[in-house]
Amino acid sequence: MDRTEHLLLALSAVLVLGTAAQWIAWRLRLPSILLLLAFGVCAGPLTGLVNPDDLLGDLLFPIVSLSVAVILFEGSLSLHLRELREIGMVLFNLLTIGVVVTWALTTGAAYWLLGFPLYKSVLLGALLVVTGPTVIGPLLRHIRPVGRVGPISRWEGIVIDPVGAVLALLVFEAHHEITQAGIESASLQAIIGLTRTVVFGGGLGLLAAWIAGVALKRHLVPDYLQSPVVLMLVLIAFVASNSLQHESGLLAVTVMGVVLANTEGVVLHPVLEFKENLSVLLIASLFILLSARLNLSSFAELGWRGPLFVAVMILIVRPASVWFSTLGTRLTTRERIFLRWLAPRGIVAAAVASVFALRLGVVPPAPETSAEVARAAAVAGSAIDSSEAGQTASLLSAPGSGLVPATFLVIFGTVVVYGLTAAPLARRLGLASASPQGVLIAGADLVARRIASGLQEAGYPVLLVDVNRWNTSEARMEGLRTAGVNILSERAVEELDLGGIGRFLGLTSNDEVNSLAAMHLTPLFGRSEVYQLLPHNRANGKAASPEHLRARFLFGAKLTHEELEDRLEHGAKIKLTKLTEEFTYDAFKKTYNENATPLFLSGQGKLTIVTDRTTLAPKPGQSIIALVGKKQEQLLPQ
Repeated sequence: MDRTEHLLLALSAVLVLGTAAQWIAWRLRLPSILLLLAFGVCAGPLTGLVNPDDLLGDLLFPIVSLSVAVILFEGSLSLHLRELREIGMVLFNLLTIGVVVTWALTTGAAYWLLGFPLYKSVLLGALLVVTGPTVIGPLLRHIRPVGRVGPISRWEGIVIDPVGAVLALLVFEAHHEITQAGIESASLQAIIGLTRTVVFGGGLGLLAAWIAGVALKRHLVPDYLQSPVVLMLVLIAFVASNSLQHESGLLAVTVMGVVLANTEGVVLHPVLEFKENLSVLLIASLFILLSARLNLSSFAELGWRGPLFVAVMILIVRPASVWFSTLGTRLTTRERIFLRWLAPRGIVAAAVASVFALRLGVVPPAPETSAEVARAAAVAGSAIDSSEAGQTASLLSAPGSGLVPATFLVIFGTVVVYGLTAAPLARRLGLASASPQGVLIAGADLVARRIASGLQEAGYPVLLVDVNRWNTSEARMEGLRTAGVNILSERAVEELDLGGIGRFLGLTSNDEVNSLAAMHLTPLFGRSEVYQLLPHNRANGKAASPEHLRARFLFGAKLTHEELEDRLEHGAKIKLTKLTEEFTYDAFKKTYNENATPLFLSGQGKLTIVTDRTTLAPKPGQSIIALVGKKQEQLLPQ
């Protein structure tokens, strides 16, 4: 096999293995990062199928950097400033006090347990203050925690990533300054560097968001070019910011995403869909490439200290960080415990560690970059000269100096531990349910609001989703929780607080929207927990859509949206009736004759949804939520 064919095979393997790992993980309900890392190790050090340095050469560093920028931008588009009213103080503390505590304790653990030099320990501590938005997001979707812990974790996972990257850079440059000019000069340079990062990163992020917002709101860009143009602006902001101040680009793209997501009048659905698909591909490819570069012998060099270091990160560092950050806040004890047990590291930690490994000369430099690598080696305080920098055995793969293996070991350990235990812990703390009974409703018109009110009266969490602002405003005035997002959006699941929500009802007047939304949410709730109103054509005796293209039909008795709306407008009500030994289901039917249509059955904290195939047998102690009122044909004029 010649070199061209070998490179083609390796490049195809990266894409195939990355996609396959995520699909298998979805099927097995496992964190995808576990399989991505495992596949990367198999493709790299175990089989030699993929050699990232041979495959990409000098392009590896730029590709990793640009990919992380796109991933962070895509994640920041899910951050909404309105959430800060509830979580702002806790989030600020986690990004300040929590970062300092994590940095200090991680530095100490690396120094005393791993035997790293002080400089390497401080650098590793800065790298590991980040968490993992690419891991936290899927975990939160799986757990669906109630209340504030979900938004806090999502915000922290995204915003803290540029913080960690900037800290690592400041440590890197401060060490060089200390060796050259002393501590006073290093402190001054650190302050200047931090200021430049905020000014250039924040300023260019705001500018790029403003340009993108104007272009989208004024329709200056055709629909088919919206996503490429936004991606172009992301890359321009990232590269321009980095050229003015190293590693400030991550802050620029994060600011750009947050501002753009909170700009009124900007339709981001096409951009979100494109960015999500691109991020999935980039995450898969990056994990395969970065894990394929690992030297397995470097893990062995860490010995027993490696697992102990991971244990300290999980059992001491994270709990201490959250404890100090939540002092004096309104978080409950249960919420604090959960936050102490959720800090998985992901692609950003892996990428930033690998980038600094490249800066320190782990990878043999090309001739035109040998001077830069030699300078980086000198900054690291190593004995590597320009000739030794071209060898694969570097400072970082030497005993006690494994920056990259230590980072990947933390990634492996935190993903396994949190991935397997966070959901059971949330249920034990009462922040999530093994069988959540709450209801997500598509639509907030009269029909959806009346049904939601009946469910809420029975004690079940309800969330109405509608893009019509008048509908959501009316629902909020009736005391119902709403979200003004498109239920068909790829990012809807991430934007919604689904704590306590376990099933979906499609209650809009559009049968196609109900069906598409049900199909979209089936992977989240399962086919048995997605429902939609009876379509008009089915009520008129026409054939229904195939099973795989629709959800289970609600209520039966030809109860379409039109029928429900007519009855409600003519005085029918959604009524909650509790059955007793004296007032049984038979007595209920006699009381209302044929003027009551059961919709739900509630009892012992469990909600049963009536479908077109349900055979009701309510028992005393249960409650019936029914549509009570005369039928339409009885209301017609004689």
